[in-house]
Amino acid sequence: ELPAVGWLQFVLGCGAIEWLGQQIKERPGYEPGDLLGAAYWVDNSDEGWVSYQNKELNNGRLAMLAITGMIYQDVFTGEYGDMMYRQLVR
Repeated sequence: ELPAVGWLQFVLGCGAIEWLGQQIKERPGYEPGDLLGAAYWVDNSDEGWVSYQNKELNNGRLAMLAITGMIYQDVFTGEYGDMMYRQLVR
């Protein structure tokens, strides 16, 4: 069980991150998805940079599918990862 102070830290931390994100979005020249300001140094006309951004997006999508699969396995079988094959090894 999480104490009240822990919940307070959690809520304040999430609130601070949301507030910071909103402040960054209000700055001039902001491009969607560019929270760290990389568009200031790198132009989207650079083919290498666009390729890098696409690779990062695809890796993120693959990670979301992987964690969804792990959650599905855990909910419906009670086990996830290589634990579901332990009966074959015995």
